[in-house]
Amino acid sequence: MVMDHTSDRTKTKREITRMNRMLASVNSLEEAFIALHFDVDIIDLKQPALGALGALPAHQVQAIVTHLANVRPVSATVGDLPMQADVIFNAVQEMANTGVDYIKIGFFPDQDWSAVITKLATLTSGAIQLIAVLFADQQPDLSSIEQFSKAGFTGIMLDTMDKTNGSLSKVMPLATLQHFVQTAQHHQLLCGLAGSLRADDIPALLPLQADYLGFRGALCEQQQRTAELDSAALMRIKALLV
Repeated sequence: MVMDHTSDRTKTKREITRMNRMLASVNSLEEAFIALHFDVDIIDLKQPALGALGALPAHQVQAIVTHLANVRPVSATVGDLPMQADVIFNAVQEMANTGVDYIKIGFFPDQDWSAVITKLATLTSGAIQLIAVLFADQQPDLSSIEQFSKAGFTGIMLDTMDKTNGSLSKVMPLATLQHFVQTAQHHQLLCGLAGSLRADDIPALLPLQADYLGFRGALCEQQQRTAELDSAALMRIKALLV
């Protein structure tokens, strides 16, 4: 049975919307401290070299969470996993044991999501906060937003799978992005927009009023997502979101 935890999510959503709406993806403790220094709102742990949602090992995530000591919300991905309920359920449980605040799960196209969502719904009545990630360049079914809400997910975001196709706003019309944001917020879900975002994407995306915008490549040396975090680039992006 899919459970509806809308009331439990309302407080979380209000807390996040007081932020400056910047998520920065980092792949190490050193990068996490750089993001913290520049007052990033959500620190997202991932390994870009391993795919769109490449995951860091759980022990590394746990170490970063411990060092950050709850001074910022931390999210982490579980990796580019097949849509197999047991596989994803186990990965989410392992990541939840690290103490991370939000767990991001990629929902990939041309696969059956129903069994995965139903199984994950058994976790959402507790402290585990799940973020569903859909891929804008794969024509996701936005009618699924309500299903994630009813299953007790905390949030939903759009990303891109193929980073060579350009940024989110290049692969999905602004009108569709606005519909996504409005639908997510109607269902009391935190809403994020990411996917090779650059500085020139920000002016068009800010008026959509997503809860946060997510960045990786734009924060790195030579805007390469697998390169090291660049403090000057991070500062430039942060300034555009104030």
